Formats: sequence, structure tokens, C-alpha cells
Amino acid sequence: MRIGLIAPPWIPVPPPGYGGTEEVIDNLARGLTALGHDLLLFTVGQSACPVPRQWLFRSPAEPMGDRFKEAAHVLAAYEALAGEVDIVHDHTELGPVLAGRRGIARQPVVTTIHGKVTAGNRRRLAEAARHASIVAISHAHARSFGPIPVAAVIHHGIDLDIHKPGPGTGGYLLFTGRMSPDKGAHRAVRVARRSGWPLVIAARILEPAEHAYFEEQVRPLLGPDDDMLGEQPLAARVDLMGHAAALLNPITWPEPFGLVMAEALATATPALAFPHGAAPEIIDHGRTGYLCRGEDEMTAAVARVHRISRRQCRAAAERRFSLARMAADYDRLYRAIQEHSGRPAPERTETGAP
Repeated sequence: MRIGLIAPPWIPVPPPGYGGTEEVIDNLARGLTALGHDLLLFTVGQSACPVPRQWLFRSPAEPMGDRFKEAAHVLAAYEALAGEVDIVHDHTELGPVLAGRRGIARQPVVTTIHGKVTAGNRRRLAEAARHASIVAISHAHARSFGPIPVAAVIHHGIDLDIHKPGPGTGGYLLFTGRMSPDKGAHRAVRVARRSGWPLVIAARILEPAEHAYFEEQVRPLLGPDDDMLGEQPLAARVDLMGHAAALLNPITWPEPFGLVMAEALATATPALAFPHGAAPEIIDHGRTGYLCRGEDEMTAAVARVHRISRRQCRAAAERRFSLARMAADYDRLYRAIQEHSGRPAPERTETGAP
């Protein structure tokens, strides 16, 4: 099958640093290629994903979120993919809405929604669902769509050859993600301090609000043994995860998936999180980490983290969050959509095992 992937125009694929959506797109492209599909990725020119690529913007579009630049990007993408692919898989926010206009989408469209459903975007999602098959990235995420139809729930998959198991011997706890109050870096610092462990923070700080939050709520809590590293490239982040005793993820919002938790399990590192959003779908309480109702419970859980088998964490990632499993799930969805549309799905020639 010929599959066209549309990435957002803000970050290269794969991302040089932080970029969960772009990391997922890169993994999906490589996983689908291993299944024998022909891929065409519409992205930005600085991308290095190892599939054929096209672009409108050579460099990432700025400022991030600019609707005019996103519209130009997605319109160019649909024009480039017209007649070239059997199905379009759009990962942008604006694209699935524009795709419904006459003459723009000439093939079936799948759209994976990576962000949360809000009052502000619900109408846009309902419009997209009229002509595109919507994928939610967790069951908790799917429930938030309400009456908007969801074609499938597909958990993200990660490259287990890159996210290798680590020994957990670094003598620290880890927080990684955006420097945002809802991600909870300040809560992670308090938990680490109360449990007597140093905390390593590998977090992106770019926006003025992120800098303000760090300076006002996080930096004052840091002790002499804590280490603020800032955003790290993938290899360094994997190494930090693999040597951490545990990942702290004290989120206070219904995160649609939470890629960092699956990545931690892949490196054999237990994950401790508040039970919001998809966290209960990723962490098996007492087996691969702990779901904690507040900082007191998370502090107590740190003292029990040695009871978690790191081998069991890795096994859970291999079973549930592999790149191959994600690609196989999307392959089934694409074929079902092809059959429903009346277009016969091409025979699959596998070049790798799912």
C-alpha cells in the first residue's frame, strides 16, 4: 500500500530534541516500511526520516502554531500526495478540516489526534470526523471525544532497539518533559527531596512561560545534589532513563498518552505517576511502577521502587509499546478503511516481522 504521512511543520522528523509527535511519526514510518508499505512523508526539509520526503518549508515554520503557515503546509501536502498514495495519514491539527473541502482530499484520510480534546477544538474535531477516520491514542483519550466518532484507539510505539534496558544504578530519580506546571516538575522536586534522592531534570525550557515557571516554582526548590540539565538529545535521554532508579511523572492533567512513561519502561525503569489520562493504561500498578494519588503517596512509592522488577518493565514495553505493534495496528486500520471505501487494499509484501 502507498501511504502518505503528513507531519506538522514545526519540528523535523525525527525531532532533534523534544518532539513526541514527530518521534511517533518517525517510528511509524519506519515500522510501516518494515511491513512492506511504500511511504511518502510530507514534513519540513530538515527532516531525516529514512523514507521519501517532500516539503514546503525547508526549515521549521515559526512561530509555532501560526495558522497561516500550517494551512500553507497542509494544502501543499494534500496537493503533493494527490494521486501518489492510497491513503493519507494526517498528524496535523488543521489538515483534517481542510481535507474535507471539495477536491482537496482525493484519498481516504486517517488522522491521529495527539492533543487533548477541549471546548476550543471540539467543533473542529467534529468537522474532521465527517470525512476522516479519527484515531485516539488511549482509551482515556477516546472517552474525551464524547459523541465524536473514533475509528480506533492505537497506543504509541517506540523503537526498542534505541530504548535499550539500563541498569538503574545512577543513584537518582528522573524528571523529563516540558517545563510546564501541568507536567509537575516542582512536584517531582518535592517528592525527590522528601524521599532523600537526588533528582535529575532533563526538560525543555523555550517559551517565556516555561522560563517563568522554572524560575519561580522549580529553581527555588532545587538542592545541591539535584541536576538541571535542560533539553537532551535522544541518546542522552535514553541513557539518563536507563540509569535512573525511577521516572517521576506527577502530571495533573488528562494526558492523552504519555510517551515518556513507555520510554522509561523500555529502558527497564519503573514509572511513578498520578493516575490521570492514559497513565493507568501504561503503568501496571505494583508491577511496572506505581499510580499515586498525590505527593505523599508518590514519596512513599519511591521507597518501594526497589521491589519493581526492571526485567518486568522491559517485558511490558516489548509486549505493548513496540514500534512493530503500532505499525501493525495502523496497517489493520488502513486496510479496513480501504475495504469500507470500496477500494481494494493492495497485497502486502512483508519485509519485516510485526
